Amino acid sequence: MKESSLPADNLNRTVDLAEARSRHNLGARRFAVACLVLGLGLVASVVLATGIGRMDVGWGAIAAVVLSKLGFHTGALDRTTEVVIWGIRLSRVVLSGLVGASLATAGVIFQGLLLNPLADPFTLGVSTGAAFGVALLVMLGVGGSFLGLSPLPLGALAGALGAMAAVMLLSRESGRIRKETLILAGIVVSTFLAALISLIKSLDEESLSAIVFWIMGSFSGRGWIHVGFLLPYLAAGLALGAVYHRELDILALGEEQSHHLGVAVAAVRLKLLLGASLLTAGAVSVSGVIGFVGLVVPHLVRVLAGPSHGRLLALSAAAGALILIWADVLARTLLASGQELPVGVVSALLGGPFFFYLLKSRRSRGMW
Repeated sequence: MKESSLPADNLNRTVDLAEARSRHNLGARRFAVACLVLGLGLVASVVLATGIGRMDVGWGAIAAVVLSKLGFHTGALDRTTEVVIWGIRLSRVVLSGLVGASLATAGVIFQGLLLNPLADPFTLGVSTGAAFGVALLVMLGVGGSFLGLSPLPLGALAGALGAMAAVMLLSRESGRIRKETLILAGIVVSTFLAALISLIKSLDEESLSAIVFWIMGSFSGRGWIHVGFLLPYLAAGLALGAVYHRELDILALGEEQSHHLGVAVAAVRLKLLLGASLLTAGAVSVSGVIGFVGLVVPHLVRVLAGPSHGRLLALSAAAGALILIWADVLARTLLASGQELPVGVVSALLGGPFFFYLLKSRRSRGMW
């Protein structure tokens, strides 16, 4: 009986291997198609978003300005057109795309680490720390510039990293960082810093509008120097995510299983937390607080890419950039009066309904 069952077992293994290979090939094809579509969409969006604005600028003028900045000779250019296209619009489009990529990638990492589908870059109080850094500088009347930058982004970055350090310190138990305690520590730190921000606003009413504007998020007045400021943090965060994406897949099995599979859970979790926090801090330091991007984008991309974090990280970065580019276009063109909406408001209006849908659908399936 045992010998007669061997051919059937071998046949079942062959069928299982064939099915697994077929699913892998299908996933690889879907990933390639998604990369192609998102890549082409990003290129088209950068071009189209640069051409949209209050000032009517032709596509020929846009091409001439960009080519001249790349070193090609295109003849004389109108100075005003050059400033509008290169110095204002294109730099803003690029910055919004990079911020969207940073927040979406951080959302993937936080959700994978905390095994919480509602985790996003602001779960650990990093954004509140950035807002506190800005509020403190505004109250102190710190002005001027440092390395060509307003001190506000630098204050936001310092506040964000300080909040991250406080959360990690509070969440350590017996020399290890526990993911269950991280969420509670984030809530504690965020609540405390939010109270300090409210205190600053009540003590210094003159700074109220500046603080509120930063908290709501905007790309107004941002330029190429802010792109350069964000790039090192984006590169560091993406590098850490790329290096440890397989460990993220394994961590989804649970801490005990990950230990058995040879993953140094505490060290990997610390490095990924650092990468995600750098992504969030860099983004918030140049744009203010922009919510829902890190929550919504990973869920949308997971439908196409599946649970593999390597694919999730790549596609989420592209999708986050695409979504925030058009959210910013809406923010600066939606009002007929010419006034500009904070992009954080637009992202909340777009992401809020999805958040409610996610909450309701998971409750209806008994997942919470």
